[in-house]
Amino acid sequence: MSRWGKFEVFIEEMMKAEHIPGVAVAISENGKTIYQKGFGTKDLEANEAVTPDTIFGIASVTKSFIALAIMKLAEEGKLQIDDPVTKYLPRFRLIGYDNIDEIKIRHLLSHTSGIATMERKEELSGFEEHLRYINETERTILGKPGDYICYNNDLFLLLGAIIEQVTGENYKDYIHKLIIAPLGMSRTTYHLHELHSFDNVTKPYVLENGTPTICEWPSLGNYAVGGGIRSSVSDLLKYGNVFLDTREEEIIGRASIEKMTEAVHYIGGNSYYGYGLQTTPNYAGVTLVEHGGGQPGVSSNFGFVPERGIVAAVLTNMSDVSANAIWLAAINTVLGLPIDEKRSTEPQFDMKPEQLQRIVGTYRSGEGAEVEITLEDGTIMATVSGKTYKLRASDERTFVMMPIEKPLRFFFDEKDDAWALFLGLRMLVKN
Repeated sequence: MSRWGKFEVFIEEMMKAEHIPGVAVAISENGKTIYQKGFGTKDLEANEAVTPDTIFGIASVTKSFIALAIMKLAEEGKLQIDDPVTKYLPRFRLIGYDNIDEIKIRHLLSHTSGIATMERKEELSGFEEHLRYINETERTILGKPGDYICYNNDLFLLLGAIIEQVTGENYKDYIHKLIIAPLGMSRTTYHLHELHSFDNVTKPYVLENGTPTICEWPSLGNYAVGGGIRSSVSDLLKYGNVFLDTREEEIIGRASIEKMTEAVHYIGGNSYYGYGLQTTPNYAGVTLVEHGGGQPGVSSNFGFVPERGIVAAVLTNMSDVSANAIWLAAINTVLGLPIDEKRSTEPQFDMKPEQLQRIVGTYRSGEGAEVEITLEDGTIMATVSGKTYKLRASDERTFVMMPIEKPLRFFFDEKDDAWALFLGLRMLVKN
C-alpha cells in the first residue's frame, strides 16, 4: 500500500471510531498542492460528498489571522505588542486587579494575562458591552501576566477592538482587506449571513447518544474575533503559504512571522504557545507550527513546517474529534515518518501512593469544563466530559489519561496540595 493509501485508511478508521461525518484535507509543499481530498459527507441526509472546496468552520484557527493582523500593525508602527491594553481600550478594568497596565497586547496574543477562563456570553453585542462584562465580573486571577498560560477567549477578543481603534475599520473588514482578498480566498468569510450564499457548505454535527446530530451554526457574538471564520482547506493552503519563504504574496515581513512562532510559554510535551500559533521545535529535525479549533459542529487543525515549506489543513464537521491527530498523520506522511509518530511521548514515572491524594478533587473552568479526580483502591482516575480514564504518572506533577495519552499537569501550593490543573490550554481551578 502507498503512503497516501495508509494515510487514507488512517482517516477512515478515525472517522469510524469517532463518528465523523466528513473530513477535508489539503497539503502543499513549496507552494504546490501535493494532496487534497474530501472524505465522507457534508450532509448525512442528502449524502453529499465532501470536497477540498467544501466550506467548514475553522473555529480557533481564526486566532492566527488576528495575530497576523496585530503583528502587521506593529510592523507598520501603528502599535507595539508591549503596549498596555489600556492604551487603546482605556475603559479596560478588572475587579481586584490594581495594576491593569501590566497586561500588554502580547499577553492577549499568548493567553498569558494571568486571568482564568471566563463564562462565555455570546449574547453580548459589541466591544463596549463586552468590556463592561469583563470589568464588572469577578473571576479567578491565576497570577501576574506571563506567569501562567490559560486560554481566555474573552480577553483575546479585545484584540479585535484594538484593531478597530488603530485602523478605524471594522476588524472583519480589516482582515478581509489584509488577508482574505489579496490571497484570493474566495471561499472564506467571517460573516455568518454570507455563509448561506455559498454552495458546497457542510452541515455542522454534534454527537448525541452515539449518533451525529445536526446543530445550528453558532452565532458567536464577539467571540467571532478568534473563532468566526469559515473556510475550505484549499483556501487555507493559500493562507498558510503567507508564513513560508515560498509565498507569492508578501503580506507581512519575515521578522514578524518569526515573532509569531516564538516559544512564548511552555504548554506541555515538547510544545509551546506563541502569538496565535503553537510551536513544537525539534520534531524529527523540523518545527511544527499549528493551531487547532473546536466549536459546535467544528474540529479543525491548520499549520506548517517552515523548514520544508509544508502547509497542511484539516477540517471536520463534528465537534470534539481528533482533527489534530489527522493533521499530524498528514505531516508524518509527507515527512516519511511513521503515521502514528507523536509530537512527544510522556515518560513513565513511579509516583509514591501517598502523593496521589493531593490531586483528588473537582477542577472547573469559567467556561464550564469540569475534571473530577478520584482515587479508588490505589487507582487514580480522571472523569472528563462524562468519560473516565485511568491515569499514570509521567513526572512529579503530570499524569497521563490512558489510553489516549493526554497529559494533565497539576499546580501545587506551598502545602503541596494541587490548586489547579492544565488541560487543553486551560487552567481548571480546584473547588
